Amino acid sequence: MNIHTPGGEIHHPWAGRLAWSLWAGIVLVMACAAWFIFLSHGYGERPDLMPALYRVPIFFPGVVAFTTVGALIAARQPRNPIGWLFLASGICSATGGFAEGYWRYALLVRPSELPGGVLVLWVNTRPYVLGTVFELLLLLLFPTGRPLTRWWWLAGALVIIGTLTQLTAQALLPGPLDPSVLIANPLGLTGAADLLQRTYDVGTALVLGGALATILSLLLRLWRARGVERQQVKLLVPAFAIYMAAQSAVIYTVSSSWEGFSPATSIAFIAQGLGSLLVAGAAGVAILRHHLFDIDLIIRRTLVYSILTLMLGTTYFVGVVALQALFVRLTGQQSTLAVVASTLVIAALFGPLREGLQAVVDRRFDRSRYDARLVLEQFAARAQQQADLDTLSADLLATVDETLKPEQVTLWLARKP
Repeated sequence: MNIHTPGGEIHHPWAGRLAWSLWAGIVLVMACAAWFIFLSHGYGERPDLMPALYRVPIFFPGVVAFTTVGALIAARQPRNPIGWLFLASGICSATGGFAEGYWRYALLVRPSELPGGVLVLWVNTRPYVLGTVFELLLLLLFPTGRPLTRWWWLAGALVIIGTLTQLTAQALLPGPLDPSVLIANPLGLTGAADLLQRTYDVGTALVLGGALATILSLLLRLWRARGVERQQVKLLVPAFAIYMAAQSAVIYTVSSSWEGFSPATSIAFIAQGLGSLLVAGAAGVAILRHHLFDIDLIIRRTLVYSILTLMLGTTYFVGVVALQALFVRLTGQQSTLAVVASTLVIAALFGPLREGLQAVVDRRFDRSRYDARLVLEQFAARAQQQADLDTLSADLLATVDETLKPEQVTLWLARKP
């Protein structure tokens, strides 16, 4: 049975029950994963890798957010695959987290007491790879559930074929299954190691090509879309850009950190976790269309305050360093006056910098509203100097016509009795 709401939307009770049942199952699996990881904390962990327990508060909220948004969308719009893709990504993340927690507890804490430890270790990384497929398909189909054109299905095909190629090669590659343990892949084919590695590299190249095509399709959709769809895409793109920047920072810090897990790497991982929350929230608001048309204001303010924070932070850092160097040169010791002086400078610069940045952003990214506001400000200045009522009325009508572009405008003036 389908339920028609007053707004015309069709609700499918079976979809809601299925979506929220999946949500409950994913949250339960995540809770079990966190418990196993907690019990195995400190066992067999390398100092140059992030401890498994630290990943729980960083990544698990993002998984729960993806799952919750997926359940909400799937329950309300079951024919839109976006909600089910969110749920599928959550299932993969929950399965991967549970696998890691279980094999750590089974092999490191209670060896030979729990069954299937090596098998779960072999399975461990596969769900995360599959989760990437669902996330890329989500970008390809967002927000309508269909690609930009049918030819863009090729991007999805590249991602799927590349991922299957990776998984096949990874399943048979010889060597340790995880850096934390010396357990070799029981299915590893030593004689075909070179061929399997090349196959894995080919799969990686296919996935990378499909991912780039998917991102390109999202940008093209932003450029071509109109109305509600454009607002939906405009909401997702900034959140996704922040997530990709954080993920790039993670890759850079991990690859450049040779002396153990550094604070910079921790910050990058936290930023990545927050980025996933932003993506889930942005997609949920976009699909469910709650206050959707306020996104222009959100984007402008986010842009203004992000640049403002960067400029003020840089000014503060440079000011403290420069003044400390000056105090050391003059007095031979450091002084807290450098911090006080830099703080005062930041407080004095905040207002003028914010106003200047707002004007620049409005001119570059919201020209129509900026022009309208400028016209109104000019009219207000002229009105203060104009005493003739007829001239002022004509100027008012011209200003309204220029800013609002109405089909017809009329001015009534009330006379006092």
